[in-house]
Amino acid sequence: MSNLLATGSSALIAFQRALSTVGHNVANINTPGYSRQRVEFEARDATYFGYGYQGNGVQIVDVRRMADSLATSRLLDSGGELARLQQLSTLSSRLDQLFSEKATGISAPWSSFFDSVNALSSNAAGSADRESVLAQANALVTRFRQIDQHLDGLDIEVNAGLTAATDEVNRLAKEIAQLNGQIGGSSSPSGDLLDRRDQLISELVAFTGGNAATQDGGLVNVFSAGGQPLVVGATASTLVTVPDPYRPERLQVALETNGQRVTLDKRALGGQIGGLVEFRTTVLDPAMAELGRIATSLAQTFNEGHRAGMDQYGQMGADFFTLPAPRLSSNANNTGNASLTTSVGSVAGLNAQNVLLRFDGAAWVATHPDTGASIPMTGTGTAADPLVVNGIEVVLASGTPAANDRFLLQPTAGAAGNLGVAITDPGRIAAATPVKATTDLANTGSGKLSGLKVTDAANAALLAPADIEFIDATQYTINGTGPFAYTPGQTIAYNGWSVVLDGAPAAGDTFSVGPTGANSSDNGNAKLLSNLDDARVLNGGTLTLNGAIGGLTTQVGSAARQADYSAQAQQVIHDQAQAARDAVSGVNLDEEAADLMRLQQAYQAASQIIATADTLFQSLLAATRR
Repeated sequence: MSNLLATGSSALIAFQRALSTVGHNVANINTPGYSRQRVEFEARDATYFGYGYQGNGVQIVDVRRMADSLATSRLLDSGGELARLQQLSTLSSRLDQLFSEKATGISAPWSSFFDSVNALSSNAAGSADRESVLAQANALVTRFRQIDQHLDGLDIEVNAGLTAATDEVNRLAKEIAQLNGQIGGSSSPSGDLLDRRDQLISELVAFTGGNAATQDGGLVNVFSAGGQPLVVGATASTLVTVPDPYRPERLQVALETNGQRVTLDKRALGGQIGGLVEFRTTVLDPAMAELGRIATSLAQTFNEGHRAGMDQYGQMGADFFTLPAPRLSSNANNTGNASLTTSVGSVAGLNAQNVLLRFDGAAWVATHPDTGASIPMTGTGTAADPLVVNGIEVVLASGTPAANDRFLLQPTAGAAGNLGVAITDPGRIAAATPVKATTDLANTGSGKLSGLKVTDAANAALLAPADIEFIDATQYTINGTGPFAYTPGQTIAYNGWSVVLDGAPAAGDTFSVGPTGANSSDNGNAKLLSNLDDARVLNGGTLTLNGAIGGLTTQVGSAARQADYSAQAQQVIHDQAQAARDAVSGVNLDEEAADLMRLQQAYQAASQIIATADTLFQSLLAATRR
């Protein structure tokens, strides 16, 4: 009878605890990272009664945490990659909207500016048309600056994101290390404690990428995507942000461990941090540099054309746009005192990519700052023989470089934000060709002048009057010099201008070229300026300015779409990994309900065993009272 009571009691206690476990599973169905638990039953040791062994009921030997380490590892890997791609996609899409929307992009004010110049070419003397050119130029410059400011704002967001992410990584790593200490000191850690640690590791890897490795004693070590240790046993490393050695306003991520600080390679970062750095490196910086290249090319090309014209005051045109010199930043660890100056040498050779200039002790070397690949460069760095790399001229202005001193050249970065309009007086717009050609009314031949244009606006004698006089039909002189041979249709060039002469001049025929003068309605230079957006001035003379703008919009849009496609594909992979993990560890309400009913019935049956034992005992007591 006592054996029956003990057997029933063991069953009652075991089923009660099993019911509690099922209830714990149901209660945590929405708890992130929770792994369902299952009670393991085992029969108690039997007792030998001479005729054989008789059982003594049941006992619980383990509350098992249902987890698959392989499925958990797959989920960890996919989660870190998904976080990286989602971060990259989100920021890239914002940049794409900036360039593609008419209200925020560069295309609309760009077209309006060149349309106003084209209108001026139809009415060069019109004051309203001149005012319109200046207004549209200022609108274009304002849009360049607005876009550049927005790009700078995204760069600041990346800095803020890195700071916030490193703080969160440090918090998670510290808590994981603490849990490692608790779990490592326990022979049988609770499943809830293990779930909590796995969830924290998943959150940590979502920031840094990487993986986790379990060691003896149940401790888990966590490593970043680049293999740097974030958590080793009960010790957590610390992530910090440090200034870029060339651009202190820009932050990098470094790892502090064992008293040492190591700057993490941007190519070895994953998770949200990796997405932030990758966006800045592969999308934001190229867009900022290309926008600056377009602004620089516009200013250089338009200024050159504007200087070849004459304004309403009879003066040669000056620069229409203002533009700063290309950026050159010295490394914070340089030991020399060299000071370098920069200028744009060639628009056709202008390349937006950054260049690392290093003095090796004897000469300057140019390399790509990310890959270390060599970049062609000519010159020695003197004023007479400047360094020329990617269309930029660099001159050693003062001081002496020390061996291994380094400078970061950013040919076009930030140029769009500093573009300006140099003139405010509409009369200073150089719409006229600075020289004009006239034919003497007394000429008797059929010679006609056409195609007068300026070939060298910097020629000091450009505006000096010149007389072309024909000795006969095949020879001419210019201001008494010559004679020069003549054939119909040939180009005559002098003092920085050229003109085409057709027909058959007679002996004594005279043609004159002289300054256009003030208040001219000539529109020759305005016509040239209005077509500069279609001039092939970039990429060695193969790409127009209009083509560059279209290319920039396509470049940003393509990067955004690619990031979005990759994020969507990774989401599918992550969902599959999550489903595989949930198939083992997830709580299924139908399954738990079935277990609940089964255990409830078993509990009730165990209660009946105790009730039966009690009835037998009461019968025995009643018999002994008689």
